[in-house]
Order: sequence, then structure tokens, then C-alpha cells
Amino acid sequence: METSQTFAYRFGLALVSMSRRSKVALMIVVDLVSLPLCFFVAMLLRVGHAGAIVDHGIAPYILIPLITISVFAMTGLYGAVVRFIDQRLLTATGFGLALAILFTYMLLRLLDYRGLPHNALMIYWFTAFSYVVTSRLVARAFLRNSNPAARMKPECLVGIYGAGEAGSKLARAMRVNGRYLPVCFFDDKRSLDQRNVAGLKVFHSERLAEIVNQRRIGLIVIAIPSATAEQRREIMYRANRSNARVKILCSLMELADNAISTRSIRDLKVDDLLGREPIRPDPDLFARCVRGKNVLVTGGGGSIGSELCRQIITLAPRTLHVLDHSEYALYSIESELQARFPDGCIVSHLGSTCDAGLVERIIDEHEINTIYHAAAYKHVPLVESNMAEGVRNNVMSAQVVANAAHKLHVQTCVLISSDKAVRPTSVMGASKRVAELIFQAAALKAAAGTKFCMVRFGNVLGSSGSVVPLFRKQIECGGPITITHPDIVRYFMSIPEAAQLVMQAGAMATGGDVFAMDMGEPVRIVDLARTMIAMSGLSERNEKNSRGDIEIRFVGLRPGEKLYEELFTASDAVRSKHPRIMTTTEYVIDPEELNQQLIYLMVACTTNDRNMIRFLLQKLVREYTPRANDDDMSEDIRALAGALASTSRLRSLSLVENFR
Repeated sequence: METSQTFAYRFGLALVSMSRRSKVALMIVVDLVSLPLCFFVAMLLRVGHAGAIVDHGIAPYILIPLITISVFAMTGLYGAVVRFIDQRLLTATGFGLALAILFTYMLLRLLDYRGLPHNALMIYWFTAFSYVVTSRLVARAFLRNSNPAARMKPECLVGIYGAGEAGSKLARAMRVNGRYLPVCFFDDKRSLDQRNVAGLKVFHSERLAEIVNQRRIGLIVIAIPSATAEQRREIMYRANRSNARVKILCSLMELADNAISTRSIRDLKVDDLLGREPIRPDPDLFARCVRGKNVLVTGGGGSIGSELCRQIITLAPRTLHVLDHSEYALYSIESELQARFPDGCIVSHLGSTCDAGLVERIIDEHEINTIYHAAAYKHVPLVESNMAEGVRNNVMSAQVVANAAHKLHVQTCVLISSDKAVRPTSVMGASKRVAELIFQAAALKAAAGTKFCMVRFGNVLGSSGSVVPLFRKQIECGGPITITHPDIVRYFMSIPEAAQLVMQAGAMATGGDVFAMDMGEPVRIVDLARTMIAMSGLSERNEKNSRGDIEIRFVGLRPGEKLYEELFTASDAVRSKHPRIMTTTEYVIDPEELNQQLIYLMVACTTNDRNMIRFLLQKLVREYTPRANDDDMSEDIRALAGALASTSRLRSLSLVENFR
């Protein structure tokens, strides 16, 4: 018995290793032998005895199989890989066989051949189709069993959540691959309970923990492409209670393309569980400011800037210019883009966006059409404690880019701003609002020239300033997860969404616009932390669960931090050309007055006068209200402001030239 199994396995390997042409030839030869037998059986069933069959000669037994094989070739039966043959191909083969019989019947009528019983052709359809289906399915099973992957011990037993089309395709793909072994389905529909789908039993989702433990299932794969974030979250919690890992099918597109495989399975990401479906870009808006243009991304090595570069390079710009002051960040994104897009024209520039000469030279020499200004310091506590440098960088770089874009007639210039610029309580938020004021003033001066606009983000998942990497590191270290306040909430978006928003905003800009994404309801940070703990297969340690794995600890609001963020100061935001992108206008400061105030602000940054910086920020950003526990502003701050009236001292400073 063992010898015969070994022989069958070796024979299967020999078949699998044959060339494609040899395999097709073998199939045709087998069909040339088998199809005449099928017609012989059809005639025997029709006539009833073998003696009458030979009366019609040998011609029908040659002609009809040849016609059948020709039709099979046209339907693609011989071009298919037998191991992956599916129902659609067999159905097409059945229709092709019917056409072959119809053609044979018409040919017999045309030749006025009356000797052959015509209804034998109908019987032939049944015998030939039965042969094709049986032979291909047997060959498929034989070849799959001969596949070395099929003889491998699977990594784990899998329960598939979702007994629909996606789930059944995934089960078939797993059987072929051999890495995973599907053992059952779970589904929310009670009508499917105890039914059989793709050869596997279906259990109601309420029994998930019970069945996982009974059958020692190590992995649950969510195969419901249309599942909401709330459904995914509930499935994850159920699976975690049974100590099973959770993965998910990639996207609806793979289901549409009929390309589901084991490679379609990926780990759950925080984005999948946030309660808001991703916002899809409008293809026309997405490419309008990029395709065929020279594009500059400042801060291109950062979280947002690098994703902008990844998205831009896919849209065939004429050239992509990346500017960053970090040598390593610039090297990293340049290497990645060149590896993925060797034919793309990518130019890297090392330097600061505060360097007006450098920025103007890049724009002028390379005839830049579109600028995405992503360079900024964004970490609230760090900018709060390094106030002078944070304000100088965020404000001066915005002024340098805006002046250069206006002077050199750039078509579109987009500022990446922040929701922290709305009614700011932090220096970082106030500095970003000042950057917006600079771009709004530039829009007034540009008139019909350069289109300036601003895009406000919520928190971007996975960016350098996001809580997600921090929480992930704290979980890896065994906790605790530190959260500033139990009631703190934030809007969240993914890095690709953020980049797509920036690119679409530039296409919709008319001048001075402020864009933000309709991001649904804000997320409580403590809920996000609990979700990430559950995603790691762990439990929260608290008063009710003293044996839990990770503690959540509240440490108090940091300097400049708010409990909640807003996207617009006023409530007059309207929908733009994209249904999920909102737009509004904000108050504007006269360009000359703004320019003078910026000169004062830069002097305060140069002297590192924190009180003066705060005072001047409040003059520029009237909604800026520093938190009460921040450093108190001195009583004589207005007297200090009066001293700034003497501009002769200011104009002697070289940095003033950047604001003229």
C-alpha cells in the first residue's frame, strides 16, 4: 500500500514537472481516446445492442470527437491549469459541448445524412460532459495531493469568519496552498448554522470561542470584505477570548478580481477598527496637480511627506523633488522610491525650508509647478518646551515657501496644517495657524496667479507624532500604556488618506481655501488603547481584572494639550467637489500688517523671549489661549511690546530679509 502511494506521488510529481506544451498534448491524446468511447456509450444507450452500432462505420467516431476537441480548445479548456480549474470553466465547457453537438447536427442535416440517430447526440452530450467534469476533477485532486505544499504540515488550523463567496474562495485557496488548514466557518446568519459550505461545516458566531477550543483553531480569518469597523472589532474581541489570532482579507477589489489567495490574508491594523470607513480619492482630483508636472515636497522624509512622495510617484509626474533637512530621512525615501519606481525621475535636495535661497533655486532651476509644504515641527510638548525654534521653523519655512511660490509663479502651493491650529492652546497649534495666515495673505497677493490653500489634518495613524507607535512600544514592553486624560478624544486618519487629501485639495483650490476631511466621530484615546491591547491578544489590567496583562495609566494633560480638537473655527464649512472633504474660509490679516508682526515674532525667537513669543502669537492668532498651567506671562509684556516699535534695531537683523 505504501509503495503504491509513493509511486502515485512520484507519478504526480512527474506530471507537475512536465512542460506546459507536453501537458496540453497529453490531455488532447487522452481526450482523443476517451471521447470516441463516450460516443460509443451514447450509441449503445440509444440503439440498445452493439451489433447495430458498427453499421454506421467509423467516421462518426472520428469526426464528432474532433469537432468536440476543437470546441474545447476554443473555450479555453486546454489553456487552463488543471490544479486550479473551477466551476466557471467547466460551465463554459458544457456550453461549448452543446455548440459542438448543434454544429454536428446542422452538418448532418446539410449532408442529408439520415443513418445516424440524432437523439444519440443528446445522449453524447451527457456522457462527454460527465467524462470531462470527472476526469478534470480527479486530475485536479491527484495533482494537488502530489503538490509538495499539500504534504506539508499546516502551520495552524483556521476558522474562516464569513461563509459567503469570499470565505469559500479563501477555503479553496488554503487547501491548494497547504500552509493553512481550514476546518470550519463561522457566520452571523442563523440560516447557515450547521450547513456545509465548500466542504466545511458552518457554526453560528456565538459559538466561536467554544468551537475554537474544541477544534484547537489557532487563527480566525475575517472573510467579510464589507464588514464594518464595529463588526471587525466585535469579531476580534470574541477571538481573543478564545486565544486565537485574528487576520483579515485585504480588500473588496481582490474579491472582484477573483484573485483571493493565502497572500490576501493580512494582520488587522488599527485603521480597520476605528469606526470610520476609509475615504476613497476622486481619481480626477487626485492626479490633476501631479501628472506630467514638476512637483516639490518639502519635509519629504517625514511621515506625511514620504507618503505624499509614494502617492505622487504613482501618478507619473514629470519630476518629483524631495526636500528635507534630515540626511537619513532623505536617503531612506529616495532609496525606497528608486527601488519601487526605477524609471521615475526623483531628485533629492538636502537642506532647510527656512533657507530662502535654496528654496528659490530649486523652484527656479527645475520649473516647479506644484508644491506640497509638509516640513514642520509637529510634536506638541517638544515645541512647547523648545518654543523659539519650533515657532521659527514652522513660521519662517511657511513664509519662505509662500514668497518663493508667488515670486516664481508656481501654479499650486498647498500647506499641510493641523486641527491643532483651530482655537489653539499650544505653541505648535498657534504656529501652524500663523503659517495658515501667511498662506492666506499670499493668496490675496497672488490674485489670479498661484493658488494657495491649506489642509488640516486630525491625528495621522502611524505618523511620527501619533500615539499608535507609542502605545505599540509600551505594549511590547509590558506596559503601562500612558494616557493623559480618560476623556481625551481625537480625530484619526490613515497616512494614505492624509496624502490623498492633500493632493485633492490642491486640485480644488481657488485661493485661500481651508480644507479638512469629514472624519465622522472622534475616537476616545482610551478606547484606542484598549483596542490595541486586544489586537495584541492581551487583556487590560484593572480593578476588575487584576490578572490582566497591560495597565492603562492616566498621567494628566501635557503643556499645550486639549481634551478635544476641532477642524474649523466657525460652523460654516461646506462640502467641496469631493463629498467627504469640507472647505471653509478663515479670517485674514492684511499682508503688510502681518509682515510687520512676523518681523517682531522672529526677533523674539532670536532672543528666545518666551513671554514675548506668546504675546505676539496671541496678537496674530486671536483664538490662541495658552493653558493656565503653562508658564505665566510677565506683567510687563505690553511694555516689552512697545519696545518693538523701534524698528531700526529690527531691520539690522539679517533674518528680516526673509519677510520682505
